[in-house]
Amino acid sequence: MACSATSATLFSSLNPTPLFSPKPSLSLPNSLHLSPTRPSLSLTRRLTRRSFLVKASSSSSSSSTDLPLVGNTAPDFEAEAVFDQEFINVKLSDYIGKKYVVLFFYPLDFTFVCPTEITAFSDRHAEFEALNTEILGVSVDSVFSHLAWIQTDRKSGGLGDLKYPLISDVTKSISKSYGVLIPGQGIALRGLFIIDKEGVIQHSTINNLAIGRSVDETKRTLQALQYVQENPDEVCPAGWKPGEKSMKPDPKLSKDYFAAV
Repeated sequence: MACSATSATLFSSLNPTPLFSPKPSLSLPNSLHLSPTRPSLSLTRRLTRRSFLVKASSSSSSSSTDLPLVGNTAPDFEAEAVFDQEFINVKLSDYIGKKYVVLFFYPLDFTFVCPTEITAFSDRHAEFEALNTEILGVSVDSVFSHLAWIQTDRKSGGLGDLKYPLISDVTKSISKSYGVLIPGQGIALRGLFIIDKEGVIQHSTINNLAIGRSVDETKRTLQALQYVQENPDEVCPAGWKPGEKSMKPDPKLSKDYFAAV
């Protein structure tokens, strides 16, 4: 195990519950039930210009555990956290309709890779704030452990003051609901989730314990998400950054992009 530490477990987070009722199964209208023959070009264009930001939905034969997290409502939770050296309550659904959320999990306090990620996100918090986004960090440690680590100087392996909350998941229920809990070890993998203002998970990435994450790539992915939500008839190609050329998801119109690169 790449990270190890002990933590007090005096406070509990509430069991995650869905923010909304399950979405009904999607069904095509009769006009879109096509025969095996090739669809007309006009129909193809109408279909391809629809937003590529899909929302996964459950069918009557699938359980919620079978669904991917991306494209579905983020599991809600309410838990204790430390912010500005005080104990506060954080409820994920409070951000619905207000802000995007970058929710990231890390294994344990007082470890090695973890403080490099946590402080990197804090140092660049203003950049995410400018994108109307809150950052939330989560581990299975208690709020007392979080506070002690924040009160430890960075040069001694501590965090110093942070610009976003560190959430305590002592019951491990949040980590489990997001699919990052390692059952045999009781700690979380390095999972990161970008949740939009509607409470839907639009991006996830999970690293093993020894591999730190990139703040640059998290921000780039967030910017790409916000761009395609604001421009639903466009998609972002590999490595896209703001100001660069996007692409039309259409057999003919996409040639404008390919001709330019």
